Amino acid sequence: MNYIMALSNLIIPLTFAVIILYGYAKNVDLYDNFIEGAKDGMQTVIGILPTIVGLMVAVGILRASGALDIFSGIISPLTSRLGYPNEAVPLTLMRLVSSSASTGLLLDLFKKYGPDSFMGRFVSIMMSCTETVFYTMSVYFMSVKITKTRYTLTGALIANVAGIAASLVLTNILFPS
Repeated sequence: MNYIMALSNLIIPLTFAVIILYGYAKNVDLYDNFIEGAKDGMQTVIGILPTIVGLMVAVGILRASGALDIFSGIISPLTSRLGYPNEAVPLTLMRLVSSSASTGLLLDLFKKYGPDSFMGRFVSIMMSCTETVFYTMSVYFMSVKITKTRYTLTGALIANVAGIAASLVLTNILFPS
């Protein structure tokens, strides 16, 4: 175990050392290339900033208005029939939009139920099996100016539903209540 910890502490410095040595071996001006990359990165940030601000405002409105709780109440007959914890519905929906907001909801569930409860384990696995689809698509597609997403959204939503279902099944198998 100590070997793995030592290796994990060295991975990032070793990666930097390899990149620098490779650049010098190829006679590349590393500093100028770094500065150019940083300039390009700043242009990308400026280009996607309105999208990020819009998503954050939408997330704030959804959390503050209680719309997530209302929606959870509406679909509770379906979720209870499927064995899906109704308390996890707001987190499931928020996970599609914002990782930081869903982490906040996750911590709220941890405070209420505990991280070692069925709920805590389920939402932990679910967070690992799902993605912030709308955030990821808007940021990455905006940064490279893709306007026709084809089947990306459909595929990503199907993958998220599969991840959520797998989370529920895995939690029930590994941590039966």
